[in-house]
Amino acid sequence: MLKADVITLHPDPVAAYLGASILRRAQEKGLAELNAVNLAEFCTNGDPRHADDYPFGGGAGIILKAKPIFDAVESVRRPESIVIMPDAGGQRLDHRLARKLSMKQHLIFICGRYKGIDERVRSLVDLEVSLGDVVFTGGELAAMAVIDAAVRLIPGAITDATSALEDSFEGEGLLDCPWFTRPAEYRGVTVPEVLRSGNHAKIVHWRREQALERTRRLRPDLLEE
Repeated sequence: MLKADVITLHPDPVAAYLGASILRRAQEKGLAELNAVNLAEFCTNGDPRHADDYPFGGGAGIILKAKPIFDAVESVRRPESIVIMPDAGGQRLDHRLARKLSMKQHLIFICGRYKGIDERVRSLVDLEVSLGDVVFTGGELAAMAVIDAAVRLIPGAITDATSALEDSFEGEGLLDCPWFTRPAEYRGVTVPEVLRSGNHAKIVHWRREQALERTRRLRPDLLEE
């Protein structure tokens, strides 16, 4: 079972996401345990206004203090825990990393806010992860993206296991092919005849060719790899 604890000043939206859809079903099946840890509980008097302070040396913005984060991490950390901090300089999240993390026992996420986090917190961190060259309001979105990508790869998390095997980046590492559902014609666009032919071999061939074409057009770097 994969356990994940997300340390955040905004536990309500995090808990709501972790308790919905596939993530909720994975927990109901006993495949995962996902928690939002309220950082405010580790601040003086449980007041989130004591979570941050002005930076030494001056400058714009405020910095999350080290002590509440250290206390929060140490309250949930186990020998097998991997502490992850979303950060612009971190390893880019991809399918390979998500699969690796899906096989771990315990992930702890430190979600930054405001200008940043006291640099001393990095001594707790085993892995820094980035969603790309963009800055978010906080680390929560990145943490939930990592958890979502990892949990859906746990065997049994998705009811139809074949569906996950056909995702982008699976198998040959290509983007996924186009998919259609009923009706067969909508606003002048008709579902390709091959998908309605019932010929499984032709459908498999068509889907692979479409995946190759889409990857060649949108992500040629994947073909180089």
